Amino acid sequence: MTMTDAMLALIAEELGRIAADKGEVLPPLTADSVFLGGDLPIDSLDLATLLVVLEQRTGQDPFRAGFRQFTTVGELAALYTVAA
Repeated sequence: MTMTDAMLALIAEELGRIAADKGEVLPPLTADSVFLGGDLPIDSLDLATLLVVLEQRTGQDPFRAGFRQFTTVGELAALYTVAA
């Protein structure tokens, strides 16, 4: 498993937990899944929660130097892979 695959799995796990807490079902995730305005049942607060949990679980904060644009699950995973 590559680091990107591991990060995608972690993102999927945490998004599943966030969706379940809201009583939602997370559709199958791919690297091309869009966070906001796509098929995922999450909003901007859920996304912020995800980023906090990812920082806690990985010890990495790819946004420490400022916000970096991302739209898809794969783009977010890549930010953590590069930050490692």
